[in-house]
Parts: sequence; structure tokens; C-alpha cells
Amino acid sequence: MPIATPEVYNEMLDRAKAGKFAYPAINVTSSQTLHAALRGFAEAESDGIIQISTGGAEFLGGQHNKDMVTGAVALAEFAHVVASKYDITVALHTDHCPKDKLDGYVRPLLDISAERVAKGENPLFQSHMWDGSAETLADNLAIGQELLAKAVAAKIILEVEITPTGGEEDGVSHEINDELYTTVEDALRTAEALGLGDKGRYLLAASFGNVHGVYKPGNVVLRPELLKDLQEGVAAKYGKASPFDFVFHGGSGSTAEEIATALENGVVKMNLDTDTQYAFTRPVVDHMFRNYDGVLKVDGEVGTKSKYDPRTWGKLAEAGMAQRVTEACAALRSTGTRLK
Repeated sequence: MPIATPEVYNEMLDRAKAGKFAYPAINVTSSQTLHAALRGFAEAESDGIIQISTGGAEFLGGQHNKDMVTGAVALAEFAHVVASKYDITVALHTDHCPKDKLDGYVRPLLDISAERVAKGENPLFQSHMWDGSAETLADNLAIGQELLAKAVAAKIILEVEITPTGGEEDGVSHEINDELYTTVEDALRTAEALGLGDKGRYLLAASFGNVHGVYKPGNVVLRPELLKDLQEGVAAKYGKASPFDFVFHGGSGSTAEEIATALENGVVKMNLDTDTQYAFTRPVVDHMFRNYDGVLKVDGEVGTKSKYDPRTWGKLAEAGMAQRVTEACAALRSTGTRLK
């Protein structure tokens, strides 16, 4: 069962919450980065999450028409085939989708999965993210209610982001300032609007100073202990201990201590993109610098085919990214926790 069924995905998240570990959620943009992520999980003996952002889906759709749904569906179908060769279980997820892209991305994908479920099949994706952090909280949660109902009908888990993550991703940016910290009041309004599982399961991307990208020390102040305040604030009103399944956005560049604190406070998923992009690209750069006279036709020469063959440097890129994924599994305590 390489691609998780809805039931297995729920079990994965429950196990992570109970065991105080989290799954690396690795952004992919190609069949090769997909294989790198799968390889990294397999080598760590960890289950995991593969995700595709709107920009990643557009890239996967091809530069001729840049269709996000085509790109996401194509890679998901590819994953259902090739993942069977890896002795792990992964869930497929779509990352950050703002309001202006819902009709061109998440809503059509929800419809595709709903059609599959109606035929007795499993959904194509196991979870989708609604990023309403640029909207007012009232509007964010209103759209969240609509999408959660659709997700439940398609046996899919919804991820919601209720307050901004700093930095930039796929053209959406937020300043790094005091607005990057979710309040207990924000969490209470979320619980009131979306329930605590009674209206459908959702993952909550709360903000505790998170940013996309990697910044020099001192530029970003993460406060993962804030997640404990949110859990306890909502638990006090609703009587449900540790009510939220949290997502750690902007995980690249985080310290071991910050990650450990987040895990103790209910994080079950941590997004990684910038670090894995670098880990994929760095070996390629090294190869090109070391073999510039082979990869280029310099001074009338013809180069060396074995040096510029994409398979040569592509294998190095895959290995580099896979290694970074295994490191993420270790940091998030998911190493060796795969479903048997």
C-alpha cells in the first residue's frame, strides 16, 4: 500500500501525534524529485508526505500551457505507479493555494477525487491545503468551512493556514513582523468554525514566526512554545486535550531545538522545500564546475557526452536530495516508524 488510503493516512497522523514525531512533507516539481523524496523516505524507513504547490503543479503541467490541474494529476498518477517499488507508505498533498487559485487548483482536484470515491475508488490526493492567510480570518474560515465539507465528501483531509507565514513562496509573500504569531483567540475562532473533528479532520498551520526560505540567524524568531498555548487555550473551552494537528511551515533552516519543541506541542507534519531544492541543485553545480569542458562545447571541441548526459548529473541530484530527506526524518523522529 505505497499510497495511503484515507484510513491509513488517518492512522499515520494519529501515530505521529501519539508518538510525538512528524512526517517530512517534501515539495516536488518533477518525476525525479519525486523519486528523490521516495528514496529518502525508504532509506530512513519512514513514511512521509509528498506535496505539490501551485507553482510546482504549473511547472509540472508544462510551459506550453502551464495547467496546474494537469500537472498535479499527472504527477499523482505517476506516483501511484512508481511508489509501489518503495517499501514505505506516502500520502499525496497539495501545498499553499490562495483564494485566487482555488478555482484553478484545489476545487477541481477535490471534484476529481469525489468522482473517484463515488465509483468506489480512493481519492487521488489524501489532503489539500487552503491558504487563506492573506484574507480576513472571518473570510478565511468561511471558505474553510465550504472546502472542509467538500473534502469530507471526497475522504480527504483539509489543511488550513489561519495566519501568515512570512517570506515568499510561489509569488505570495508576507512581511516578517509581529503578525506572524497566531493568538489563542484565532485558534478559538477556528475551532468554532471548523469544529474539532466533528465536522471533518483538518490540519492546522498556525504561525509561530515561521517563514518560507532560509534566513541568517537572528532574522527570524521562532516561538514553537506558542503552540502549547493554542492547544491549552482551546482545550480549556472544549475539554479536548491537544485538539489540533499542527503543521510546521517554513521548516528549512530550523534548529533541532525548535523542531523538538514543535513536536512536543502537536506538530505532525513539517514542510521542507528550500533545503531540498538546494540539496538537489548543489551536486549538479559541483558536476558542472568540475566538468565545464565536458558539458560545454568550448573552442570548437565537441564536449563529452557522458558528462552532459542528464542521467549523469541527475543521479547525483537525486542522491543529494534523498540524503536531505533522510536527515529530515531523523530530525522529526520519524526514522524507523514506517507502517509494517
